[in-house]
Amino acid sequence: MAKEFPLEVFEVEPVETKYRKLSGQIPNEETIQKISALRDSEARSMRGQPPIVWDRAEGINVFDAYGNKWLDFSSGVLITNAGHSHPKIVDAIVKQASKSLLTSYCFPNQPRMDLVQKLVEISPEGLDKVFLLSTGAESTECALKLMRTRGRNIGGDDKSVIVSYYDSFHGRTMGSQQMGGMAGGKAWIKNYDPEIVHVPFPDGFRNEDTSFELFEKTLAELGVEPKNVAGVISETYQGVGPNFMPKEYAQKLRKWCDDNQALLCFDEVQAGFGRCGTWFGFQLYDIVPDLFCMGKGFSSSLPISGVIGRADVMDMYGPNEMTSTHSANPICCAAALANIQVIEEENLIENAVSVGKTLKSELEAMQQEFSEHIGFAPCEGMVGGLLAIKPGTKEPDYDLAWRTILACFRKGLLMFAPVGVGGGCIKIAPPLCMSEEAVKEGCSVLREALKESIA
Repeated sequence: MAKEFPLEVFEVEPVETKYRKLSGQIPNEETIQKISALRDSEARSMRGQPPIVWDRAEGINVFDAYGNKWLDFSSGVLITNAGHSHPKIVDAIVKQASKSLLTSYCFPNQPRMDLVQKLVEISPEGLDKVFLLSTGAESTECALKLMRTRGRNIGGDDKSVIVSYYDSFHGRTMGSQQMGGMAGGKAWIKNYDPEIVHVPFPDGFRNEDTSFELFEKTLAELGVEPKNVAGVISETYQGVGPNFMPKEYAQKLRKWCDDNQALLCFDEVQAGFGRCGTWFGFQLYDIVPDLFCMGKGFSSSLPISGVIGRADVMDMYGPNEMTSTHSANPICCAAALANIQVIEEENLIENAVSVGKTLKSELEAMQQEFSEHIGFAPCEGMVGGLLAIKPGTKEPDYDLAWRTILACFRKGLLMFAPVGVGGGCIKIAPPLCMSEEAVKEGCSVLREALKESIA
């Protein structure tokens, strides 16, 4: 079980730079009292992050109420692609809220109209139908429903197998967790769906065999006939790394799905809206899926998600047969549309490519410097990771990752708790608007924290 970060007064070294400011105690007594009161009323599962009470967040910084400022390497949890509280997004939210239209169920509203048309405009040709939802898990559940429905429509009940990957994460609802490939999170499920199967992901680190032949071989060993596969779903990059597919593998997967009349779906919840240096992460592979799921960085603010896909797939369900209570909430839609406009107008995708090169270089240098303790340092655009390992193995070192994140917190660099296989991944995901100078400062803090945590 993951550890709670210590809820105790800690005297920090004063810090004051352009991007960070800390003085006195982190956390202080008042923060501890507030968090303790919260814990009295809130589920234990919500205790997993460093002990800061967010007071406000702007651009690339998070502030508490006591004058402390953190440089944010988390984007919340890969949410604030355009930066925290971007003025144009805030204005869009306030303007829509001021119109006295806060919800409309599935009745049309203007922000929904504008948003879905914009999404089709920025998506690859052929992906021209949108279904809006609230959370990433909702979108992957919807994709599961669509893949299986279409499979049975064209191949009968036998064509219902869904292929996913080991070590994947697709959300915490029952269907999404069964598609996910990490056993620990779904131990609560009693009756597993036997037609959701998993194959090794070609990450090149824990699975060194990156050939597509392994995909086919694994299905054969599982007794799965290709003709019975309704769909294949993969995170565009696995969040445990981030682990990317080799381009050749992705292209062979696309062909395999075409040859076997299976839908290919990419879970873009962590990867979309510029995070990888492209509008959508799958564009790195020079392929187009049949479906993809959106969430997190979709609005850089409010909860909204969705699925985009081919019209023949998205239109299988008739009126009122596939809906969601808060689908296309007008305020969330206004925020999402403003987010897309900010990404375009401020060239944030181009910035993710440019500054992402610096982030990648810094992380690779840390992996080389601490090679006994950091086994892998993948990075693309503005998402990267350091995989902490126990020396001489590929076994995750959760304690090292946890100590490093705590040390960063106490130095003014904010990241979320360790993630991934065995909790060994230190995930780095700055807002796309972060400058090269800020990335370098953050990485210098991370390097210092690693050194102290290893000692």
